[in-house]
Formats: sequence, structure tokens, C-alpha cells
Amino acid sequence: VQLQASGGGLVQAGGSLRLSCAASVSIFSFNPMGWYRQAPGKQREWVARINIGGSENYADDVKGRFTISRDISKNTVYLRMNSLKPEDTAVYYCKAVGGNFPFRDYWGQGTLVTVSS
Repeated sequence: VQLQASGGGLVQAGGSLRLSCAASVSIFSFNPMGWYRQAPGKQREWVARINIGGSENYADDVKGRFTISRDISKNTVYLRMNSLKPEDTAVYYCKAVGGNFPFRDYWGQGTLVTVSS
């Protein structure tokens, strides 16, 4: 299983980016899939997740600005990030949890998002 994250870059505050996480297998193999981020000098934190049924959850500080979605035909999960703030600057990682025992965690490589003020 491989997860390929992409879409990071440099954007001004108030701007938008869309991250993609492409899985090498059907995304229905996982429950849930989501995004984490790690800012310089800080611990990795959860950002958003989508479960196999399509329900979405968000961390409080991104709620209303970020949207997680999926394209089943492309085995890809997206994170649309609007109204970006400098404090959103981080390396963003996608994560998938195996849908069957042993419910293994799979991580993609990070993609760097830098928001300038």
C-alpha cells in the first residue's frame, strides 16, 4: 500500500490550496482516511478525516476553512484549504487506517504548505 501526497506549495495568507492523497489500492480498503500536519518545532496534529461512509470531521481550528473529500474512481482523497493563515504552515501528511484487522496505519510522505503573511 502506498499513499502519494501532493499539492503543497507557497501561498499568501487568505489564499487556497488543494492537497491530494492518491492511494495505490481502493480507498474503501481504509477507514478512515485523513490529514495530519506538523509545523516546525511542534508535534504532528490531526486536521481532518473522512470515513468509509463519507462522514467528515475537522479539527476546530480548520473547521469552516478546510474541506476533505474523495474521488472513489481515482482512489484519491483531497484537502481543500481556503482562507489560509500563516499558522497553517506545516508539512501535511495523509494517513489511512486499514479497514480490517490489524487496522494498520499507513502514511504518505509529507507535502509542505507555506503560508506567507
